[in-house]
Amino acid sequence: MQAHVRRWHPVAPPRRRRYTVPMTEPDQTPETPPPDEAPGAGPEPAPAPVTQQARRGKWWLALVFIASLAFGVWGAWKTFAPADTTSQPRDQRARVEALEQQAATLRRSDQISRDANRDLQGTLAERDEEIAGLRADVAFYERFVGATGQRRGLTVHQLHLQPQSDQAWHFTTTLTQNLNRGAVSSGEVTLSVEGTRDGKLQTLDWDALRQDPDAAGIAYSFKYFQEVGGDLVLPPGYQPMRVIVRLAPKSGAAVEQSFTWADATRRSEPGA
Repeated sequence: MQAHVRRWHPVAPPRRRRYTVPMTEPDQTPETPPPDEAPGAGPEPAPAPVTQQARRGKWWLALVFIASLAFGVWGAWKTFAPADTTSQPRDQRARVEALEQQAATLRRSDQISRDANRDLQGTLAERDEEIAGLRADVAFYERFVGATGQRRGLTVHQLHLQPQSDQAWHFTTTLTQNLNRGAVSSGEVTLSVEGTRDGKLQTLDWDALRQDPDAAGIAYSFKYFQEVGGDLVLPPGYQPMRVIVRLAPKSGAAVEQSFTWADATRRSEPGA
């Protein structure tokens, strides 16, 4: 039995069609072969169906993109937007109020310290003035009472005038003596003032200064020193230049001592 052998003959590939483009005029457009007759063109594949899962993936991608865009816009606004001072946190506002209260307390404390320091400086100045006055008194006492003090008879140690009004003045004079230790010196004190009025020299005696024609002198009586005082009145337009203090003791000669008006009123002037 003869076996049947099938021989395989090579199949030649299909021949491609060749298309010749006819020569056309410059203003003519060459014909385009139909799509189905294009070289190598085959049947177009059918579009794959879009599944529900693919749709969800697209929606999620869109949502992620929108969220990323919104977050970027919010970050840019927070970075470049002007700060809102009215929306400070509560703890920050509380801290600011506490610092303001502390500053006000410190200012008040500083003012109190300044006032106390000023009062203390004034008190110290008064104490220094009192100490200086006491030292002057001690020197005064030692000079008249001490064993080494200079012996002097009845004299006017000092005179001070203080204004009471435009024409009225109060005078204070200190009388001393240490010549007769233990002896009492007594008598009367009177004053007179020399000056000018309407361009003329004029002397006002004790009666004119006291505005009493029978004015008596101011009595004194002491062993070592005594301070006596009184009031006197100057007439309008009178310009005083010198004050004369006259001591009339009960025994012995009268004593007169003069002071310039400027020296007598120096301590009553501001800053003297």
